[in-house]
Amino acid sequence: MEPLFLFGTLQHLPLLKAVVGSTSHLTLNPAELPGFSVSVAAEGPFPVIEVDDASTVNGVLVEGLTTADMARLDFYEGAFDYALKPISLSDGQGGQAYFPKQGQWTPGAMWSLEKWALNWGPLSILAAEEVMGYMGQKSPQEVDGMFPMIRARAWSRLNAQHSKHGRGTLPGRVEVTQRERAYANYFALDEYRLRHDRFDGSQTEEVLRAVFLAADATLVLPYDPHRDRVLLVEQMRMGPLARGDKHLWQLEPIAGRLDPGETPEAAARREALEEAGLELGVLETVAETYCSPGNSTEFYFIYVGLADLPDSVAGTGGLEIENEDIRSHIVSFDDLLEMCESFQIANAPLVMATYWLAHHRQRLRASAGASDARTS
Repeated sequence: MEPLFLFGTLQHLPLLKAVVGSTSHLTLNPAELPGFSVSVAAEGPFPVIEVDDASTVNGVLVEGLTTADMARLDFYEGAFDYALKPISLSDGQGGQAYFPKQGQWTPGAMWSLEKWALNWGPLSILAAEEVMGYMGQKSPQEVDGMFPMIRARAWSRLNAQHSKHGRGTLPGRVEVTQRERAYANYFALDEYRLRHDRFDGSQTEEVLRAVFLAADATLVLPYDPHRDRVLLVEQMRMGPLARGDKHLWQLEPIAGRLDPGETPEAAARREALEEAGLELGVLETVAETYCSPGNSTEFYFIYVGLADLPDSVAGTGGLEIENEDIRSHIVSFDDLLEMCESFQIANAPLVMATYWLAHHRQRLRASAGASDARTS
């Protein structure tokens, strides 16, 4: 098997292990590839290589790869449309390296493996583990189409390490005996066989459970403390359709998933611009909560965002590339509260944000200097 020259993220040994499995049988040595340069792709936090007669690329030469190793590497790199090409190193030794299609990516700033490993290494390892789990089940092209959500799920797993809840709950053990991915496309569904500790100190028998895998989401209810009104968005929703609800268009807060590396606050501001063309001021945290912890990983960061809401902000919006068709509504706080109390709102985060706002509304109006801040 010819030696493989690595110039990008696979130089990071934990990522290489996630792709090929064990690396104990491999020999890795520094190497140089003349006639090329490596920079950060403008499309994302990964390297792009291009012909550059005046430059030399520093990388790692991997020897001892097996046929099985190369099959795993081909699958992983194939998901990003990279393919092997022969190369000649500075010392005259031959080998091969994975190259993207010419013109596939836009070169940007200088590439730094150390900076990438610090900022994106943990996420990329988790994403690679999911990618490699599809080997033999899906084509590299199918995985390529799923990759944005694969990365979003990896980001959610990293966020989960910093969750603030759990005080007073049982620090029990869960023994997972089997996990299978029953479905994977935009979302995913896993089936678990597991045992877990009971409150009496014993352990359950093995049980079968299923969990819906989604990315973390941010939700924000824009509120104008001067006009005492909110902005709601309306769109068709799959949940009511699948349940057989007669009302398929739902009133909701602005919402969207967190992009990898994005904070919940930044996502709230981005989504407000995308869905309603709205710039938010101060963000007030309402809750950080699971959507339905019994069967879903989906986790919500919920905010009330202070905003200027004249009549003119109502209209339609959304991103065409995401097939969004969104209508926004301006609603007085009193009308919103009445809608919640009469069960006309079926969106749990919106109900939660409304009652939070009922509790904090006087403070927010007073801080904004609203003329009728004493209104309760």
